[in-house]
Amino acid sequence: MITGAVAAGNPLSARAGARALASGGTAADAVIAGALTAAVAEAVLTGPGAGGFLLVRPPGGPATILDFFVAVPGLGPQGRRLAPEDLHAFTVPFGAAEQVFHIGPASVAVPGMLAGLDEASRRFGRLPLADLVRPAADLAREGVVVGEEAAYLHRILEDMLRHTPSSAAQFTPDGRPAGPGATLVFDDLARTLDRFGSEGASCMYGGAVGEDIVQYLAGAGGLVTHDDMTTYRVVERAPVEVEFRDVTVLTNPPPSSGGILIAAALDDLHAHPAPADEAEFYAGMARAQAAANAMRGPGFHDGLADEDFLERFWAALRAAESSGAPPSRKPTGTTHVSAIDAEGGMASLSSSNGSGSGVVPPGTGVLLNNMLGESDLNPAGFGSLPPGVRMTSMMAPTLLLRDGEPLAAVGSAGSNRLRSAILMVVAGMVDSGLAPADAVGRPRVHHEGGGLDVEGGVPAPAVRALEASGVDLRQWDEANLYFGGVSAVGMTAYGLAAAGDPRRGGGAAGVDDDGRVVDL
Repeated sequence: MITGAVAAGNPLSARAGARALASGGTAADAVIAGALTAAVAEAVLTGPGAGGFLLVRPPGGPATILDFFVAVPGLGPQGRRLAPEDLHAFTVPFGAAEQVFHIGPASVAVPGMLAGLDEASRRFGRLPLADLVRPAADLAREGVVVGEEAAYLHRILEDMLRHTPSSAAQFTPDGRPAGPGATLVFDDLARTLDRFGSEGASCMYGGAVGEDIVQYLAGAGGLVTHDDMTTYRVVERAPVEVEFRDVTVLTNPPPSSGGILIAAALDDLHAHPAPADEAEFYAGMARAQAAANAMRGPGFHDGLADEDFLERFWAALRAAESSGAPPSRKPTGTTHVSAIDAEGGMASLSSSNGSGSGVVPPGTGVLLNNMLGESDLNPAGFGSLPPGVRMTSMMAPTLLLRDGEPLAAVGSAGSNRLRSAILMVVAGMVDSGLAPADAVGRPRVHHEGGGLDVEGGVPAPAVRALEASGVDLRQWDEANLYFGGVSAVGMTAYGLAAAGDPRRGGGAAGVDDDGRVVDL
């Protein structure tokens, strides 16, 4: 019998979280330990230079969101606004699709990761922060073996990883992307993690690590100032709540957009009967995703920070449903850790470096984010957001409750595709009764720009039905990390189960009745 479980984007991250549970830690401790280990095992995707969100529900509730996503830099007397021409574009080939990212020192936003993990540890943890950091720091010193999925990620992100000499030295020590079986050692990052373990977030926000980053960026054309770092604060928010069948779904609220778009899609599914077969399931996914996308019309992003946004959003959704004519449509690197502990505590933590900026300030080992260069996060254009503003995100850590009791903790990587990945896993677990591994492994579809990307493995009858419906299909030959990377922990008829996404080399681990950590 599994008493507590963790799912993550890498098996090492999942085991670190499970070890925290076995040591008496809470679900929050587990996801903190997992996220810190991910900073090493998935160093391209997350780390001290990233931002993120934690949705946590202690035993019995209530649930809350800690928003430690990135902020727009430029505060203080040294502050400057982004000039779009200072960004460097590069293209990521996903196989059947490409995506353009913008990197360099000017793309770096104010990181919030260490502030968020420190606050989460103090408020919701039970173990000392130093104990949660130590496994990650030790792994950084010993080195992490690159797996097949990580090697693929390094290949498609090679231009970013080689953008500056310090980044190239850290991620391409032999002059080329690290291949499967290679070992990457992160000595500088280990020292930064050690400082975080002993000093907490102050090492980044006014301390030595943060000052090293600010000084390097000042000389390299970056925008992050001392004032940006010292005034950064974690923001607490109430999660969005939506009813889906007999389940309450909690997810990320505005000013981020991913959670409310998932909620809108679930609302559409809830208005229709549960699917009877695979063809109906995929037809429902295409319809619900299109309905959510229809809400992303002109003004959608501009109003996300308004106090009455949710009220207006739901009113617009109801009007679209009653008229049958939705508004006109407007056509990365993330990782996630989920946990449920033996006491019923739940935690879901998403963090992201974007595609990564290609900037590693010497001596820190910290790959900085490129959020100022992410098109999805800057819908009004690069450089349009004022300093100090908390940026929007698609990240959507999610919790499911049935009759007030824990059902599942879910979240995903995958840039704009993560919301469709989360939607499909939630629907698979609730409507189809799938265990986490089956729900996570099920082939996906993603609606964007008026068409539907169809992952390899979607059953032929479902594909034919989608074609007959008139949807413009973009068919993929196989599974691909383009379609997200879900980490899910959930209750089944046999107890707790968990799964990391095979598309990204994810893993899961748990604690059994005897207190042993076991792979799931």
